Amino acid sequence: MTPARIARLPLATVVLFLSIPPVLAQKQTPPPGGPPKAFNVPEHESYTLPNGMHINLIPYGNLPKVGVLLDVHAGTANQPADAPGLADLTAELLKEGTTSRTAKQVAEEAANMGGTLEVEIDADQTRIVSDVLSEFGPQAAKLIADVVEHPLFPDSELPRLKKDALRQLAIAMSRPQDIARERFRKILYPNHPYGIVLPTEEGIGKTTVAGIKEFYADNFGAKRAYLYVAGRFDSAELKKAIAESFGAWSPGPAPSEHIPHPKPRHVLDLTDRPGAAQSTLRIGLPVPGPNSPDAIPLDVTNALLGGSFGSRIVANLREQKGYTYSPRSSISTRYHDAYWVEAADVTTQYTGPSLKEIFAEVTRLQNEPPSEAELKGIETYLSGFFVIQNSSRSALVNQLDDVDFQGLGDDYLKNWVQNVNAVTPEKVQQMTRQYIKPEEMTIVIVGDKSKIADQIKPFDPASK
Repeated sequence: MTPARIARLPLATVVLFLSIPPVLAQKQTPPPGGPPKAFNVPEHESYTLPNGMHINLIPYGNLPKVGVLLDVHAGTANQPADAPGLADLTAELLKEGTTSRTAKQVAEEAANMGGTLEVEIDADQTRIVSDVLSEFGPQAAKLIADVVEHPLFPDSELPRLKKDALRQLAIAMSRPQDIARERFRKILYPNHPYGIVLPTEEGIGKTTVAGIKEFYADNFGAKRAYLYVAGRFDSAELKKAIAESFGAWSPGPAPSEHIPHPKPRHVLDLTDRPGAAQSTLRIGLPVPGPNSPDAIPLDVTNALLGGSFGSRIVANLREQKGYTYSPRSSISTRYHDAYWVEAADVTTQYTGPSLKEIFAEVTRLQNEPPSEAELKGIETYLSGFFVIQNSSRSALVNQLDDVDFQGLGDDYLKNWVQNVNAVTPEKVQQMTRQYIKPEEMTIVIVGDKSKIADQIKPFDPASK
């Protein structure tokens, strides 16, 4: 840096610059990172109430906070096929008060404990979550128990919730990403509840409080419930509160399973979106579920291929070609079920070239294993990210919940880092050859047909 340029810098910057020894001012290669650290699951207590409800108490951290998660193994996959939207509206109406508390009182009570109370639902699970100050752990458990055991399901609130659901549906159906996901899932699961991603106007419109109460009675109960409490708490007081508030809950229905057996469907599905500046892509196929011995090697393979910022497909489409800003592959999971999918929003004129490059990267990994150095970088990234993402109460209970839900066993989390780092380059190549096959992939595109039809024709099995 010239004296003139130094003179224009702030004084503190000049002092800092002049104080750096010449040898340090030069660009240097950072030292290699240390070996990945294992993830140690905190000691915790698990037991079952006489009614079949599963309890997990996890002393964790030093902050005076406690997280409470109740997971009921029932979700949108449990709703009748002719009533899409029923389960979502049930979850929304659970927030609208109990037989002894109004919705406002529920919200105020959670706020007075230093937290909130949320209800979430997906295909297989309904979760009621709260995170409060430690001293209120027992009260939070009691509040959640009241919400799930004694819902009011008020008729007065359903019209408002249905209008909101219709607005949300309209928004979702205007987004190409939601359209693509809906089409992809319907193709993969044509005769299974997992093929229904969004509700329908008809399903929302026909939902009644009577139907919601029937769905609740058929699917909610202690036998399907798992309670997780993590943070700082008085164990004796908490156990007493749990026994008092959940002990009398009806066992309810036995757990149900909705395990699909999807077959790869090599089709190209195009939704025309005239004038679209981008094409939204979803490309993928079924792979073994989380309970498979190949699940962790597949996670590593996905991270190297397209599931991390330093992956091959990201480097190709984003860094080298500039076709898209954020391509990403993932392994999407449900109960004992999964699929691999590459998702990208690419510039319209590069729709065909993007497909070509995605398939080329898959084929390259099938034909040649990655180098030891490339794979080790991915494994180190996964190991570090795993430990970091489990460094909070909510993340920890979510992990334990997922392990229980999938039936993965007590050692799964403890051995995860070790098992990730045991994956070899040859194993990655084998996983790609065995499971990630371009000739079996479903290709879903939402884009301007007039501009991309010729580009994508070579990838349409129907045209061959």
